[in-house]
Amino acid sequence: MSKVRVLVGTRKGAFILTADGKRQHWEVSGPHFGGWEIYHMKGSPADPDRLYASQSTGWFGQLIQRSNDGGQTWEPVGNKFVYDGVPGTHLWYDNTPHPWEFKRVWHLEPSTTDPNMVYAGVEDAALFRTLDGGQTWQELPGMRGHETGPGWHPGSGGMCLHTILMDPSNSSRMYIAISSAGAFRSDDCGETWRPINRGLHSAFLPDPAAEVGHCVHRIAMHRSRPNVLYMQKHWDVMRSGDGGDSWHEVSGNLPTDFGFVIDVHSHDPETIYVVPIKSDGEHFPPEGKLRVFRSRTGGNEWEPLSKGLPQSNCYVNVLRDAMAVDSLDECGIYFGTTGGQVYASADSGDTWSAIVHDLPAVFSVEVQTLG
Repeated sequence: MSKVRVLVGTRKGAFILTADGKRQHWEVSGPHFGGWEIYHMKGSPADPDRLYASQSTGWFGQLIQRSNDGGQTWEPVGNKFVYDGVPGTHLWYDNTPHPWEFKRVWHLEPSTTDPNMVYAGVEDAALFRTLDGGQTWQELPGMRGHETGPGWHPGSGGMCLHTILMDPSNSSRMYIAISSAGAFRSDDCGETWRPINRGLHSAFLPDPAAEVGHCVHRIAMHRSRPNVLYMQKHWDVMRSGDGGDSWHEVSGNLPTDFGFVIDVHSHDPETIYVVPIKSDGEHFPPEGKLRVFRSRTGGNEWEPLSKGLPQSNCYVNVLRDAMAVDSLDECGIYFGTTGGQVYASADSGDTWSAIVHDLPAVFSVEVQTLG
């Protein structure tokens, strides 16, 4: 029988939630690395027992943890990253006119074919890669060295490279998103990049339609249609049908088009999910009602999904990496909140239940479908 493993990164440790294919009874393992911030944890598609976790504190800095047995045991594998041949720690600065600080790893994206290859998006925005299972990391300098780099400026949440998408139909193509810089695409395995922000509009910029400077919160795709991208930005839900060359708004009838997460149904590339948040100043659901909104038409037409979710006095947030889907026949949707709840739906979002309460604030949620 199939099994589901939900990987949850929180402000004070990592948790692993497991259930069989019915997704009714859950076992909780953790906290792993109790007291440490786990910004992201993800499993390798090439080896379901290989997990990676980004672990950090302001005191001890940044570590990468690796598990070879599905999270039962862990080992630290990477506490130094390399920039232009020079090893550095999380406090290392370069000598450019715009000092760059390595603060933390926001997102880990394992290769779909090689369990030892992983990409890491970091703050301040840069892209790294390991080819040896996390033992050593090398920067892909084309990203941080992009000609538009001097125009990137941190937003209220910093300047983090938080999203990495691999095109399953083209091994040379990658997408990334940077908070307060925008979305970029590489067609040569990350060596060179170009901005893909045409159609975005940000009123806070001197030029609202600028090439870079947009605060993109998250981008998502479906494996069967990698040229169709969805975006939740700082205001506006967007869609691209041409690999990011152009975007158009699909916020439609949402109660607010501000939010952080966006994801796609595992079997239907036209079904997408967002969690609207009241505003950039009030990071909680409108009217205190926690609702996931689903579009079955790729945007514009949205329906609220609230059965099993709190509909009064709920003031949690759902952060950018805190939603995921499984690949079972009846697609499961999962998300975590800053209030420490992880909610799951085993019926594509029609009904929800909290599979765990009272965790530390949830930073990330990832799902593995096993068996």
